[in-house]
Order: sequence, then C-alpha cells, then structure tokens
Amino acid sequence: MAFGDLSIYGCGKDLQLGFTTFQPNSNFRVKVNLKRDFGKFCKWECSCNLRVLGLSGLTPLEDEKPNQFVSSGGDKFWLQATELDEFLFHRDLNLLDKPVRATEFSASSDGSEVRVAYKGLPGSYSEEAALKAYPECETVPCADFQTALKAVESWSADKAVLPIESSIAGSIHRNYDLLLRHKLHIIEEVQLQINHCLLGVAGVTKGEIKSVLSHELALLQCETMLTDLGVAKIAMDDTATAAKEVALKEKRNIAAIAGSRAAKIYGLDILAEGFQDDVNVTRFLILERDPLIPVTDGSYKTSVVFSLEEGPGALFKALGVFSLRNINLSKIESLPLKQSPLRIVDDSHEKSAKYFDYLFYVDFEASMADPRAQYALENLQEYTRFIRVLGCYPFRFLG
Repeated sequence: MAFGDLSIYGCGKDLQLGFTTFQPNSNFRVKVNLKRDFGKFCKWECSCNLRVLGLSGLTPLEDEKPNQFVSSGGDKFWLQATELDEFLFHRDLNLLDKPVRATEFSASSDGSEVRVAYKGLPGSYSEEAALKAYPECETVPCADFQTALKAVESWSADKAVLPIESSIAGSIHRNYDLLLRHKLHIIEEVQLQINHCLLGVAGVTKGEIKSVLSHELALLQCETMLTDLGVAKIAMDDTATAAKEVALKEKRNIAAIAGSRAAKIYGLDILAEGFQDDVNVTRFLILERDPLIPVTDGSYKTSVVFSLEEGPGALFKALGVFSLRNINLSKIESLPLKQSPLRIVDDSHEKSAKYFDYLFYVDFEASMADPRAQYALENLQEYTRFIRVLGCYPFRFLG
C-alpha cells in the first residue's frame, strides 16, 4: 500500500476509488478526487451496497419537534394548541435572530468570516459550542438539525454543529441517522460542559416560580431540583427558546432552564447556577463539505459506519481488526437498519429465525494518516457489506 495516498471512498463494482495526495505534516481540504484502480479498498461508501441494505433513495426526515407537555408531581398530560397558547405568546423582536428554515437559505458570506449553522435560537448550547470552537464566527440559527446540515450543503453556511452524545442522556440517535443521510464530513469534535441555570425575570425569587420551561432533555437533567421546587415542567424546542419565552411573557411565576449566555441575551436574572442533577458533558461534532486530511501528530479520532456480512463471530472479527493493531475504540453504537431491519436465517429446526440487521457506528483513536488505521480499515472490509468513513478529526475539551 502506498501511504502517500489516502482513500476516501469507493465502490466494489468497478474498483474505482477517490484519492487525494497529501503532504505529511499539513492540514488541508480535499478539493479534487483522482480516480485510481486499487482493488483492496473496494467498499467504502458503496452506493450499490446501500441499495442492498435498503438505504438508497433516503428521503429527508421530517422536522423534529419535541412533544409539548406539562408535568406536575410526576404526572404528564398533553396540551392542545389552544391550551399551549396560555403558556406561550409571540412578539416581534427585530434585534434577535430567527431560525432559518430550509426554504430560506441565503447566499454565503464572502469568506471574511466563518458561518456556522446550528439548531435553535441565539443562546443555545449548540451556538455556545460553535463559538467555543470558532470565537470569531458568524452563527446561523436554524429551525432543526437537518436544516443546519442542509445550510452547509447549499453553501449558505461553512460548517454545522451537531450534538451527538450527552454524558447524562446518552447518544442522540436521530443525529446518527443524519450523519448517514447527508454527505458532510466530521472535521472536529467539541466536548462542552453544560451548566444549566434557572432563569427568571428581574427581581423574581425561586419561591414565586410555578412553571419551568426548557428542552425536554434539560428538564430531565434537572428533575431532582425541579421536584424539590414543586413546579410544572413545560417542554420547549430548545433551551434558548424557553429563555426567550420567559422574557417575552414577563411573568414572575414562570422560569426557564438555559445557559448563562441566554440570560444575558434575553435580559433574565440567574436564580440558580449548576441546576442539573449530575455533571453533564455533551459531545458536539463540527461538519463541513470537505473532509479534513489529518497528519499523524496530535490527538485524532476517526469515525466510521458499517454493516456486517452474515456469519458467526462477524462482529468479534470486525472489532478485532483494531485490537490487533493496538488501536483503541472510544465509542461503539449500533442502530437497526430502518428500511430493512430484519434478517431471516434458516436454523437447524426447520424454521427460520429473524434477527435485527444493524449499522455499527465506531469511533477509534487513530489518524487516517496512520498506516495502522489504513490496514485496519482494509482488514475490516473482509467482514462488512458496507463501510463509510464519516470523518477523521482532532478533538478537544472546551468547558
């Protein structure tokens, strides 16, 4: 194998692969794909295998909207639209950015500053992660995660921020689906410590609060504190939206759970900091149109997704290709194939057994410029029906 070349993707039908040549100790983006015949790397991002898996022609996911509910004393009841109006109202604030929807993309900037798309309103944790990674960037609020990714694909933004895992709530499975449905590349990971704050209008005390608004996950992460307050919980689209609604409502009996930056943006008092029940660190991924070509120096992580061929011990053998080369796996996530989840296998009792067919998302701690990683992925193909490299990127903690 020529280690001066790095395979990005390919298809097993014609053995034609996309390559780019890179110089050691340099970082840059792939701008061209040169076709070369290289039979070993034959299944990376293979569209014909995607059809076999039932993943071809994937349609965009519907906009994700969390359920609106109020809970008090551990019970939940659903709100009709007319009832929800009692909790929320809207007022035009020209100074505040509004989320962009997929039909409202504008042209990209002239390149003088980086535009980073994120889900939510200004003051959300996703925007905070974007600003920690790129302090001078222009943030672009979007209505949902898929719109943020589409903004990058349409050149309306340069990068997108996508939360992928919380130390409290675990993996965000919908966003794993989006990684596969969009042809963007992970170029960086940001780990952000989440510090929930209880926010209210000026001068209010915690004893006056009767209802608390926030994203559903934030409400769950602060459940013990909220139970002690004996308040009703109202789920919102994101934490910054909750802060904005409290500011607009201007009532002393409602509060929001959001970050301290949201308190500054919407003019709210911080009634309590560190309001979460446990320490919460969230992993965010930064995605871009072009992959980052890494070097061997520094801390790099590579993310791949694959499905397995049938056979005993297939998963054991697939993961063993990393252990054999002393490559540490930092994350393994399995999700059923949504288009064709069941695999039917004849057993010895004259019946057929049905098993879930899975996609496996794996993060391993090695650079794609490392020969060990290249050999491991070459070996991995022997046990997979489909494999795609989602990105190779540095990672850092930004608290």
